[in-house]
Amino acid sequence: MKGKKEKKTIKTIKIDVDKCNGCRACEMICSAFHAEPKYSSNNPARSRIRIIREPLRDLYVPVYAGEYAVAECAGRDKYTIDGKEYDECAFCRASCPSRDEFKEPDSGLPLKCDMCEGEEEPLCVKWCPHDALVLEQREEEGGQQDPQDELEDLEIGLEALADRYGLEKIKDAVARISKKD
Repeated sequence: MKGKKEKKTIKTIKIDVDKCNGCRACEMICSAFHAEPKYSSNNPARSRIRIIREPLRDLYVPVYAGEYAVAECAGRDKYTIDGKEYDECAFCRASCPSRDEFKEPDSGLPLKCDMCEGEEEPLCVKWCPHDALVLEQREEEGGQQDPQDELEDLEIGLEALADRYGLEKIKDAVARISKKD
């Protein structure tokens, strides 16, 4: 009998570029929320969301911070929007070594959107006056895995290690670990 998997809620921010007018309210509230102490200052460089702007063409694209990338990517594609060319990096959500976006201005540490942890909804969504940012939630299976499935996963992992390093090395490693405990 399979064990029940718990459902977890996945939150994402849906961005409607057509509704964004570049007011940058999302940047301001995000930077204020993440200031130390909260709401004590307003520095857009600390914001986990950025507005890519092309005001002459009335184009504004909100991009929020994603995972940290240890190395810069190989992608250097170009996008043409309304006749203007954009580098792929402009729309990337990662903090990486090749650019300064989504890095803490004082320490250089990478920033990542935390959906304003502790708040009912991300403040950028709540404060967007034009509903260009909308919180979407969906349920996914996650949580506890069936003990039989865990055992199968362990066996697959051990088989892969044995294929790569040999059974004797695995036995030696297990023996050393056992002695430590």
